[in-house]
Amino acid sequence: MEVTEAILKRRSVRKYKEDKVPDNILEKILQAAQLAPSAKNLQPWRFVVVTDKEIREKLVPACANQKFVGEAPVVIAGVGINPSLVMRCGITAQTVDLSIALTQIVLQATELGLGTCFIGAFHQDQVKQVIGIPEEYVVVQVLTLGYPDEEPAPRPRLSLQEIIYKDSWGNK
Repeated sequence: MEVTEAILKRRSVRKYKEDKVPDNILEKILQAAQLAPSAKNLQPWRFVVVTDKEIREKLVPACANQKFVGEAPVVIAGVGINPSLVMRCGITAQTVDLSIALTQIVLQATELGLGTCFIGAFHQDQVKQVIGIPEEYVVVQVLTLGYPDEEPAPRPRLSLQEIIYKDSWGNK
């Protein structure tokens, strides 16, 4: 599968088969994150990979009671470990860096026939407590992963003409 095909095929999956993700497949997916670029190559990320069913179920209330979080065979918490690095543009580097790394996970998973869903509706303190993340770090994103048991239709997208400006804001 080419990158373009993975981008076109990727969907937010909220219904998963119970099938375990084999360790070698999971490792290949996680290597995609390991290879992601980061500001100053600091790699300010750590990933908590949750496969234990009891722990995944404890994450459900921490993730706004989204039941599929507990049903996905794998939940990955992307954790930022360097909140002090702010890029010159004023954005924390770990947020950008983790977004890139998790996107690479998503695209690699798609290529390998797995589904994913970014979870932004979660309670930071509760997720940290369930999976033992130290207070000084931040959970940037939670991601479910597994073999999809649904094929969501593509979601509507704005046209390029609606989202692209040329040379300056407002110049279509």
